[in-house]
Amino acid sequence: MTPNSNEKDWKNFEAEITRESALLDDLLGIMKQTIIGQEKLLEKLVIGLLGNSHILLEGMPGLAKTLAAKTLSQAVNAKFSRIQFTPDILPADILGTMIYNIQTNKFTIKKGPIFSNFVLADEINRAPEKVQSALLEVMQEHQVTIGNRTHKLEDPFMVLATQNPIDQAGTYELPEAQMDRFMFKIIINYPTKDEERLINRMDFSSLSGLTKTIPTESILKMQALVPKIYINEKVEEYILDIILCTRWPERYGLAHLKPYIKFGSSPRGGLNLTLASRAHAFLNKRAYVLPTDVYALAPDVLRHRIGLTYLALAEGITTDYIMQEILKGIPEP
Repeated sequence: MTPNSNEKDWKNFEAEITRESALLDDLLGIMKQTIIGQEKLLEKLVIGLLGNSHILLEGMPGLAKTLAAKTLSQAVNAKFSRIQFTPDILPADILGTMIYNIQTNKFTIKKGPIFSNFVLADEINRAPEKVQSALLEVMQEHQVTIGNRTHKLEDPFMVLATQNPIDQAGTYELPEAQMDRFMFKIIINYPTKDEERLINRMDFSSLSGLTKTIPTESILKMQALVPKIYINEKVEEYILDIILCTRWPERYGLAHLKPYIKFGSSPRGGLNLTLASRAHAFLNKRAYVLPTDVYALAPDVLRHRIGLTYLALAEGITTDYIMQEILKGIPEP
């Protein structure tokens, strides 16, 4: 849908966006009953849900990564499962396996916990790479292959993965191919003093059963509307320039970043930035994307899609610094 469409159709579309997105106020309100502060985190969880995409949360233990993921699932009337990743976990523990039934002389399929709408992959980087790679087909194709049969997963399907900082004991780097399948990598920081005071006063025993107020059908309807949000050609160019600048910064007058970048974002990064920008506009009850939508989300969409050289690691250069320089160097349209 574009503003150049029939005026009546466009106004009806805008009215539909306003009406359907009002449910998100209820969703955020439910989540804020449990999560103190972290408003940007909650918004990005909702954006990931609208995009039917996956989110990686990184932070020190005890910063409510698991609680935030579980709270989102409780606020939606959908299936939820939690997988605790450990060094000895096997792919079959996640996906499921074939079991031989001696009575029927046949193999039957026992489905794993991945067959849910919301899957909390807790401390995903504590499992070896062969286990992490078991999620590649699941996250990209929304399907699971067990034996010679492929099983489609129900929509919505969302993997909410948490990980501790990579320099902690007993952790593994996630493969680049798997990292690229997450829409966002969100860094969770410590709460402020006022927020921590409120956290200490909370009675968490009363939060065990949040009311599921958002039906799955409403989420699916909103997911279908998000790709229809209008993006102007200049905003499309802005997204493309950001993506290309992560690969060839010297073409955009940022040659000082070239020695620090081993590889830039894949095309999937551009697709995710476009989809996330549309979802951000929907969350703000708009039928069109603004450059500010792109600017606000680019760091979380791209920080895990940029590879750093050894020089960058030696000098303490981070992907957040690179994204900050790119967004400063490319003017908003």
